[in-house]
Amino acid sequence: MPKIIPIRDLKNTSEISQMCREASEPIYITKNGYGDMVIMSVKMYEEKLFMLDIYNKMAAAEVQIAEGKTLEGDFSLKSIREKYDV
Repeated sequence: MPKIIPIRDLKNTSEISQMCREASEPIYITKNGYGDMVIMSVKMYEEKLFMLDIYNKMAAAEVQIAEGKTLEGDFSLKSIREKYDV
């Protein structure tokens, strides 16, 4: 379940920092009862960016497959071996 806290709680910076490090998902900050911000640890942020990059690469690969821009596995491996002299 997501953690939701009011913006006034951001005054407790040490507690917020600890909360972010321990959380398994982003923490939502509300202002006047409405969503205003989202905070997370640097580790979680980097993990989210990494996963976003993977999803983008998978989507690009699916487009290439749909357009028929694929190579046979044997050909790909052979070209890699030749390129790196393996």
